[in-house]
Amino acid sequence: MAFGFFGSLLILSLLFKHLTCQLPNTDEFYVSNFLKKMGLNSSMSYNFSGSVCSWKGMHCDTKKENLIGLKASSLGLSGIIPDTTIGKLAKLQSLDLSNNKITALPSDIWSLGSLKWLNLSSNQISGSLPNNVGNFGLLEVIDLSGNNFSGEIPATVTSLLSLQVLNLAGNGFEWSIPRGILNCKALVSVDLSSNRLNGSLPDGFGAAFPKLKTLNLARNEIHGLDTDFAELMSLTSLNISRNLFKGSVMGVFQGQLKVIDLSMNQFQGHISKVQFNSTYKWSHLVYLDLSENQLSGEISLNLSQAQNLRHLNLAYNRFAVQKLPRIEMLLGLEYLNLSKTNLIGHIPGEISQLSILHTLDVSSNRLSGQIPSLANKSLKVLDVSHNNLSGEIPVSLLEKLPLMERYNFSYNNLTLCALGFSPETFKTAFYGSSDSCPIAANPVLIERRSNGHKGLTLALALTLSTVCLLAGLLILAFGCRRKSRKWVVKQPSYKEEQHISGPFSFQTDSTTWVADVKQATSVPVVIFEKPLLNITFADLLSATSNFDRGTLLAEGKFGPVYRGFLPGGIHVAVKVLVHGSTLTDQEAARELEYLGRIKHPNLVPLTGYCLAGDQRIAIYDYMENGNLQNLLHDLPLGVQATEDWSNDTWVEDNNGIQNVGSEGLLTTWAFRHKIALGTARALAFLHHGCSPPIIHRDVKASSVYLDLNLEPRLSDFGLAKIFGTDLEDEIARSSPGYVPPEFSQPECHASTPKSDIYCFGVVLFELITGRKPIGDDYPEEQETNLVSWVRGLVRKNQGSKAIDPKIRDTGPDYQMEEALKIGYLCTADIPSKRPSMQQIVGLLKDIEPRTSL
Repeated sequence: MAFGFFGSLLILSLLFKHLTCQLPNTDEFYVSNFLKKMGLNSSMSYNFSGSVCSWKGMHCDTKKENLIGLKASSLGLSGIIPDTTIGKLAKLQSLDLSNNKITALPSDIWSLGSLKWLNLSSNQISGSLPNNVGNFGLLEVIDLSGNNFSGEIPATVTSLLSLQVLNLAGNGFEWSIPRGILNCKALVSVDLSSNRLNGSLPDGFGAAFPKLKTLNLARNEIHGLDTDFAELMSLTSLNISRNLFKGSVMGVFQGQLKVIDLSMNQFQGHISKVQFNSTYKWSHLVYLDLSENQLSGEISLNLSQAQNLRHLNLAYNRFAVQKLPRIEMLLGLEYLNLSKTNLIGHIPGEISQLSILHTLDVSSNRLSGQIPSLANKSLKVLDVSHNNLSGEIPVSLLEKLPLMERYNFSYNNLTLCALGFSPETFKTAFYGSSDSCPIAANPVLIERRSNGHKGLTLALALTLSTVCLLAGLLILAFGCRRKSRKWVVKQPSYKEEQHISGPFSFQTDSTTWVADVKQATSVPVVIFEKPLLNITFADLLSATSNFDRGTLLAEGKFGPVYRGFLPGGIHVAVKVLVHGSTLTDQEAARELEYLGRIKHPNLVPLTGYCLAGDQRIAIYDYMENGNLQNLLHDLPLGVQATEDWSNDTWVEDNNGIQNVGSEGLLTTWAFRHKIALGTARALAFLHHGCSPPIIHRDVKASSVYLDLNLEPRLSDFGLAKIFGTDLEDEIARSSPGYVPPEFSQPECHASTPKSDIYCFGVVLFELITGRKPIGDDYPEEQETNLVSWVRGLVRKNQGSKAIDPKIRDTGPDYQMEEALKIGYLCTADIPSKRPSMQQIVGLLKDIEPRTSL
């Protein structure tokens, strides 16, 4: 009896113990509930059988009682993490949910007081980071990079005394870095790059982190001095690129630094002072980027001691005129960029000793002489464009070019045999070079000529006799025709009639303009690349059929644009600047010649100009594929109009007119991103690569053209200055939908780079949404425009609703949404909140589609 009673108790206890494993207060239940509600089930190669400790990615304590580690990265989990799931894993020490599509966190996650390692990177979590993050007092590693967090970094980080790794990169955190971070003295690595942080670093920043080895603050708007990093003696990697730091760079070179990236800041002073910093060991240096600052003096770093240097970029600074520094001792160098550093003299042949050099860029200098053979076996990128180099490009170098990733020899005085290159490659990579290929001799014909000389002589005699007979018959027939039809009068061309006189008046649908010149042949036309051509206003009249409406391409803000062919087969677009100019002829010519010297792959080149009386005429390279306004808004894809520059996309052949145009051109995200990035690079060059900086003042979709190779090119840069100060800012205010909000304020008197950036943001919105700046209808909105509509959606985290349906399925939505956020930054109401064009280029490159066009 007693045995039966105790046996029953034993069976019941075992049964109860099994049932407790299924109760809702167990780790197994919480994890199972979490994974299933986030879209994971057994059919997705995930096994929920057995103990939770045996599940993939789960780690329990030694007693197999509590879950202490959960790794569920790259499982396709999506949506909001519900409460009463992972937030109830009281003993959890490590949580990895990276590379999923999680959009929000549960409110009870902040109660995980035992957590030491938290990785939520590469998700879609938005909103502010709660102050509750301070509850993680034992936390050693936190990685929230690649999300959509916004607002301030919580001041409660001051409670994270054990924190060693802090990674908040690639979010939208704003304002300044909180002072409370100075209490996190155990930090070894900090990455706050690609946010919207501004302000200065907290006082005592350098002294607060004795163990810090890696610091990345790139792509923000933080300002400060080089001395802010003076006491970070354990630091081995420093990246503060694309910020607003000033002062000398001397204070940065110290301690054990291996990686130094100070590019795209505002550092000044003589770089030569750095070599006198006796405490820094140059042998540690592996990566150095000081590009796009305002450094001066001679490049006299202790390069002979930097034996481990692999990457050196000093481009776009204000160094003194000097010869290319000796770098042949840097045998480990893989990347060298010295573009626009005031270099003169020859390219030394010793560069060939750098056997593992991958990239060499010495463009935009004043280097002269011949190009050495450059026998570097690993060379994949070579740019020597925009110099004064001359002579033959070595054949051994030409033979290696097809194996390279990129090369550019343009804007020099070079010669080469271009037999192995396509016409497009010759035009883009060797622009301004001469083709020295001789007429190819056919060895078969040479052999026949030696064996059959007599036969050739007889054939030649018969051929000459036939030609002479035909010529005589043609002359006779022509004479008879003239006698029988004397009433046919030949129309003289402007070149044949030397005494045609003006003034000349021309009319379009919207304007009438006058060229007040006495004699058309007496007014010269300046062509920059071909100064010896004797071209006059008479040639412009002939090229445009007397500025006939049939050659009219467009009527823009500056005036009408005509298409024509100048002598020598130069295909041009002739822009007549009809507004009255306050500049004298000499001042206007000086401005136009300055604009003609400005060259960039994403700018429409100014080919030449003509001053016809009071009329200023700008001559551009013809852009074969039209402008963005027409392609995106005005025309169905593949349809042509005379207002477009894209007439060349329709050609005549023996069968009539054939459409070889741009159908489907703008229906992919990759192509629209290419246009956005190219336009951004053009503006960044105008703002940061020209001295003084050039403010465009008229950035809009109709200013962006596509050339023969479908490369985006920005037009009309600098033209506003031709009209003088009285009109240039009036022009900037007269494009509906593109006018920055500050222009409505009476205290705003002039355009700035920030107003260009606002207009670029509008163009970016157009590219992603496919909508016009004004005049389109918007769902659930009345009396709004493109900017206010998109900004409203981005603020609500609903940016995906704005994506053009034509491109939605041609690329990742998150890239397009990120691009909308970049446009959001560009169109900020307060100009100082807008990023610089350099920063915009970096942001767009970060979301560059991988698929090639």
